[in-house]
Amino acid sequence: MSTPRRVAPEAPSRRGWCPSLARPMPTGDGLLARVHPPLGRLIPAQARAVAAGARRYGNGHVDVTARANLQIRGVTEATRCGLAEALAAIGLGDVRHDGGPQRLTLTTPLAELDSDAVPALARAVETIGLAIPGLPPKTLVAIESAAHGLTLGTAEADLHGVVTREGLALHLAGDAAWWRLTDDVEAVVEAALRLLAMSGHRRMRDVPAPVRAEALERFALQRIPAPAEVSALSPGLRVLPTLSFQEWESGRGSRPDGNARVALLVDAPFGRCTADALDRLADTADNLGEDGLRLSPTRGFLLVCADAAAAEAAREILAGAGFLTRAEDPRGAVAACPGAPACASGSTPTLHDAARLAEAFRPFAARGLRAHVSGCTKGCAHPGAADLTLVGRDGHYDVVLSGRPDALPATRLPFEAALERVRRADSALPLAQIVPEHPPGPRPS
Repeated sequence: MSTPRRVAPEAPSRRGWCPSLARPMPTGDGLLARVHPPLGRLIPAQARAVAAGARRYGNGHVDVTARANLQIRGVTEATRCGLAEALAAIGLGDVRHDGGPQRLTLTTPLAELDSDAVPALARAVETIGLAIPGLPPKTLVAIESAAHGLTLGTAEADLHGVVTREGLALHLAGDAAWWRLTDDVEAVVEAALRLLAMSGHRRMRDVPAPVRAEALERFALQRIPAPAEVSALSPGLRVLPTLSFQEWESGRGSRPDGNARVALLVDAPFGRCTADALDRLADTADNLGEDGLRLSPTRGFLLVCADAAAAEAAREILAGAGFLTRAEDPRGAVAACPGAPACASGSTPTLHDAARLAEAFRPFAARGLRAHVSGCTKGCAHPGAADLTLVGRDGHYDVVLSGRPDALPATRLPFEAALERVRRADSALPLAQIVPEHPPGPRPS
């Protein structure tokens, strides 16, 4: 049974604006400009350009989003054009100006390390999307490989494709069905995207089921069970598969001397890093001499290292720059939006509070539980349910257990009181213990 939703008369401004370089979004700390790296890839020079742009045209802060894009904060009307021109000059400019999605696909950072299938399909889908007018700005096609375990199931994708040995498994949001595509893959994807563009709906899940079915019935698709294997990406090291000498010569796989390459995934804590940290990341990628940076939907970056020793050295450097480099770091179990004063909808310093909560939450994180500190009920950092969600409200926090940020809270507490309850809680028991049996004062409206 889902947690009841609250009805707030003072509901904050609507989620859904998709900012770009040409159309930045006003927020509490100025304009927010979003950068959409093609296919989620950055060469070190591009990362440095983003860092330089954040310093010169913004306030020096860079966000990494759950769709593996970058955001520069603190941009002004006087600096927005300079930022757009500087990033366009290095291949990071906007690709469309009709209000449609600047980047349509989301792939995992491991996607092309053992196969070209995922990036090739992603490039084809991007080309298809650019030719379809009227695509809603939030349209998302998630593409991943069954070889790595599924990691994009929570991405709220309109189309979710999984590359398997038998072909492409495809799912449309709002349906329970998965379909196997062996032929006409691009035609099926195009038909689905055109359906969404013409439907008048913002997301595929809102398109009536008979309409979705009609768009695909002419392809005579084979219905298949939903892919079951799910694995989570987390900061740390991952040994890459050994491939043949010919594949290594073409730039992929382990070296012919048998020393396997190692992938290092680092996350920006709560999706936020500084321009200086991004510079350090670019320098590290340059020194590794491999093939640049891949953005991750975990709000981080993946680097490829020549061997385990190089990976450990890079991990030490990037930990010093403030990145999360180990899966057991409790900050990785806590989502947080920028909050006040960066966001006009927030009334609490969510990033500062999330950092303090993370340490208290460590024993719960070790059990696999997750927390979320949200500046308001929009839940921009994590719209879904979390085991513990603190929702900023008039300088205090509504406490939501096992629910979304817009769910009815169990109680409202000052942050220090909420933090103390988590600190004193028995990590072997349910989190419900942190809510008093008889909360003082009236029930939150």
